[in-house]
Amino acid sequence: MNPYTILTLTLTQILILTPSCHGFTSPNNNNNNNVGSPHKKLIPTSTFRDNQNPNASASSFKSSRGGGGGAENTSEKGTHSSVLGWKQRIPNYLTYLRCVAIPWLGFLFYREPYNPTMTSVTFAVASATDWLDGYLARRWKVTSNFGAFLDPVADKLMVSTALILLSGAYGGIVAIPAAVILAREIGVSALREWMAQRGARDSVKVGFQGKVKTALTMASLTLMLLVPHGNLAIAQQHALYRPSVVLMNLCALITLSSGSVYLRAAWPVLMSDE
Repeated sequence: MNPYTILTLTLTQILILTPSCHGFTSPNNNNNNNVGSPHKKLIPTSTFRDNQNPNASASSFKSSRGGGGGAENTSEKGTHSSVLGWKQRIPNYLTYLRCVAIPWLGFLFYREPYNPTMTSVTFAVASATDWLDGYLARRWKVTSNFGAFLDPVADKLMVSTALILLSGAYGGIVAIPAAVILAREIGVSALREWMAQRGARDSVKVGFQGKVKTALTMASLTLMLLVPHGNLAIAQQHALYRPSVVLMNLCALITLSSGSVYLRAAWPVLMSDE
């Protein structure tokens, strides 16, 4: 299949997966609705001394102060809601950026002449947003169902696209570890879905080895994208070619190791008759 056809289909899938489901409307600030109201005027303290009914005056004074405080509280709540609104959007926008980077990565990879720096930097920045959106979501304590769904999907689409592109350029030396990594991702994803149906998803949640595998995979792909791939003989002489290949094979080994951890954790449930 033509690579540009593949990129078109990938972009179409991403557009389908990213509807605008985070519509957030900040509450209207109605602070100015009561401007000019007589209850907003503060009565000087001296007036209470000359008033025949000081209790009623004091009550009116407290009421007027209470009304002003309510307006201020409404303003503070509106500002807080607005800040929460944009904080809620940023992690998801970073995930959307990672999705948009997928077809752009394919375009840069097949563009002539090949620009290895731009392609590698694109992948590296997109990979960095994977850490950044999670960090911001935890720091600001903002979550969304769609963001929780799309974040791991965007990671897998981006890594899979890079692995397929490089496998086509370098052949079996990249295709074999790429096949191991992709097979593990499909198997673990299916295992997590199956465990979730039985209410035991926490036993196969992402662990330390999984995070190390993701970081090493993205690092090896970033290095390999820096190697010009137009001529295989020239590419093999590049200083980064062998280190990136070694790192990718190391990723494949860690991938198998972390996958076995998930399988052992789910094994008792898999073997049960319930």
